[in-house]
Amino acid sequence: MVLYTLLFWRECLNPEEIIKWKTAGKLARNALHFGRDLIEAEKSMLNVTEEIERFVKKNGGELAFPTNLAVNNVGAHWTPSSKSNEIFSKGDVVKLDVGVHIEGYIGDNALTLEIDSTNYTKMIEASREALNAAINVAVAGVNVGIIGHAVQDTIEKYGYRPIANLTGHRIKRYNLHSGVSIPSVRERGGPTLNNGDIVAIEPFVTDGAGRVGGKRNSNIYHLRQIRKVKDEKATELMKEIQERYKGLPFAERWLHEFQDDATKNLQKLMRAGIVSYYPVLDELGNGIVAQSEHTLLITSNGNEVLTK
Repeated sequence: MVLYTLLFWRECLNPEEIIKWKTAGKLARNALHFGRDLIEAEKSMLNVTEEIERFVKKNGGELAFPTNLAVNNVGAHWTPSSKSNEIFSKGDVVKLDVGVHIEGYIGDNALTLEIDSTNYTKMIEASREALNAAINVAVAGVNVGIIGHAVQDTIEKYGYRPIANLTGHRIKRYNLHSGVSIPSVRERGGPTLNNGDIVAIEPFVTDGAGRVGGKRNSNIYHLRQIRKVKDEKATELMKEIQERYKGLPFAERWLHEFQDDATKNLQKLMRAGIVSYYPVLDELGNGIVAQSEHTLLITSNGNEVLTK
């Protein structure tokens, strides 16, 4: 990683933006570490998730997406619903992914831990080292395929596979995935990173097939469109979602803060094609998955890890 001065940042971003990106990154990091220390066998996944999200709000932030808990062969995209009763178990390999925003400026980071076991220590280390390898080559002007090359080489040295269809992503204000994907596999061509880009880099490592897929409801939703709905309560919910989350993903359990019959009205919005859910992404070879993630600001002479 190459560091650079605040003066250089000012060439790309105004001082207020710099402060907000940095503040979001720092809070995301703190929330991730807070959550890591909560996870243990027999604890409720819902309770842990809610504690993490309360921590974010107590410290002046908002959620950029529902806290993700992806366990064992789940690669990504799962959060508890308001009625979830799942608990952590000894031996679980848990991916904890936390996103925070400050007025739309986002920090996104993730880690993997193993509960009371060391069976997958090497895999977790591979994900961390792959992330470090990516950070070392991330600079303005670099092709994203070069980053993917560094990630795949590192993972394969550990004897595992990268997950080809889970990628990092460029971030913009109130836009978690803003059009540029950062692969974890070797690619030719593709976009280059630009001075001032904010990117989340997140290698996923597996002992399975190296791909994910699925159709199950993750309890994570997004607003697809705004249009008329005949039902008054469903219309109210749609407007609240638009106003509160501004296009960012949201959880069903959040909606109960402002509407008693939110679950029923959410279903109405889904049937109308206004809201969709993100599917749970399972490893297609039933392999265990590990993940590590940081958010970076890219410059012409290096990068700054905002979530470190």
